Formats: sequence, C-alpha cells, structure tokens
Amino acid sequence: MAPTSSSLKLRQMLANPNKIIVCPGVYDGYTARMALAGGFDALYMTGAGTSMSRLGMADLGLATQTEMKEQAEMIANLDPSVPLIADADTGYGSAINVGRTVARYITAGVAGFHLEDQVTNKRCGHLAGKQLVSREEYYSRIRAAVNMRRQLGSEIVIIARTDALQSLGFDEALARLQGAVALGADVAFMEAIETREQVTKVCDAFKGTGIPVMYGMVQGTKSPRLTVQEAKDVGIKIIVYAALCLIPVYVSVSRALKRLKDEGDTEIYGAEISPHAVFDVCGMAELMEFDRQALQGHQV
Repeated sequence: MAPTSSSLKLRQMLANPNKIIVCPGVYDGYTARMALAGGFDALYMTGAGTSMSRLGMADLGLATQTEMKEQAEMIANLDPSVPLIADADTGYGSAINVGRTVARYITAGVAGFHLEDQVTNKRCGHLAGKQLVSREEYYSRIRAAVNMRRQLGSEIVIIARTDALQSLGFDEALARLQGAVALGADVAFMEAIETREQVTKVCDAFKGTGIPVMYGMVQGTKSPRLTVQEAKDVGIKIIVYAALCLIPVYVSVSRALKRLKDEGDTEIYGAEISPHAVFDVCGMAELMEFDRQALQGHQV
C-alpha cells in the first residue's frame, strides 16, 4: 500500500470531528527533530523563526521564497508521515509568483500553508504598522493558489490568512476570510486576534460551513492565551504555537552564554543530557544502523 501523502493526512485530521491539531512552531532541523521526538502529529514552520535562524534577521519580509521553500522542504522530509504547515507569507509577488510558490511547496512535501493579505514588503503579523493589499489583490493570490493546486492535482491545504483586523477592523477581516474560502481556501486564519470574544465570533461565523478555523497562539502578544482544551471547546480546529521553540531557546542559551562570559564557567545541565542524547534526537541510532547494514552487506 502506498503511503498516505502528508497533505491528505492533514485533511483527514481536519475531517475528524473529535480532533484539534496542535502544532508547535519549529524553524530548523534541530527544533523540528525535538518536536518530532515529543510525539506531535503535525508541525508548523514559523516564518519569523525561519528568518531569525536562517538569516539572523528580524521578520520584516526579508526571507525569500527560495529560502522559505528550502527550509520547509528540509523540515517536511525529516519525517514525511508528520504533516508540516508552513508560512508562505504573501506568496512572494504577483499571482504568477504565488502560483510558483505553491508549486514549489507542493514538490517540497509541505502539507499545508497560509497565504496572507499584507503588501509584499510584509512584517510579522504581531507587529504594528502592517500595510494591506486590496481585497481584489488578496483574492487574486488565493485564486492563483487554488488554480495551481488544481493544475498539479495536489491535496495541499490552503489556509487563508488575513492581517486586516489591526487596521481595518473585525468586519473587514472576516469578510476577507469569507471571500477567500468562497474561492477555494480550505481553512480560515485571522491573525493577531486580541480578545476571546473575537475568537468566538470567528468560530461562530464559520460554524456549520465545513471550514475549519486556525488560531495563532503567540506567547507575549495581545492574543488571548488559550489552552488546547479551551481552543477546542470554542471551535478552533488548528492551533499553532509559533514562538514555542524560539523563546525557550533565547532564554536558555542567553543564560548559558552570560554565565560563561561573567563567570568563566558553563551551565550545568542534568547528567542525562549529553552530546549523545542530542545526536540521538537527530537520528544518530538510525543512521548508524543503516551504515552498519550497508557495510555488512545486509539488504533492507
């Protein structure tokens, strides 16, 4: 039996009425490996994390389509049985560029992606001063994504994201999402929600339509903090924790560096944490076994 594609597996999860999809935000091979070892059944590739880890630059639209696609392809193929939802920003240009982005994400093995309505020179969705394109231009991006998916015969999940709440208000943001799903987007995602009431209103607007709602739980922002159970109870179908790995890495590594700088000593970790334990998280045992079988002439 052929393995189920990651996009089809994501669709099966979305169709399960009893399931909420919980995605930790990862941004490189190391954080993705830790999330896989943690047993999560889906991952989210954060654009902000990718920009900071790959470029060493804040998320102000500097990461290119090529850089995002390459990072997504690497993460998606660490374990293709675990669906990856990836940030696709604005699609990186005109409708033709959006189509090319979707095609490249499909061949990369990405299960789903979100596409937004900021101008091409975008910024992180939780920053002030975001500029938006018109509804018509946003819809052209969604059409391009839907058309390319159809052209390639793919099941990739298209998540319509709007950043309109901050500057244009809730009603306009909701109208943009409703228009996007009418054009063929599969999931609705209102970025940078500020109140629990807004969470409920978004879910109620799509209740009974068959369109799942995604929520971005970014710690330290104005977005209300929801537990997984609270999100499920209100009707959220996908909850992503974009900064889940970013913040602990910053805190822990900064602390270790400060101790080395100030005290001339390194952080003392538990005896169970060794280079070998870290290597094992990144597949050392499997790689060594593969190498052993090849050297000894074994066939898998």
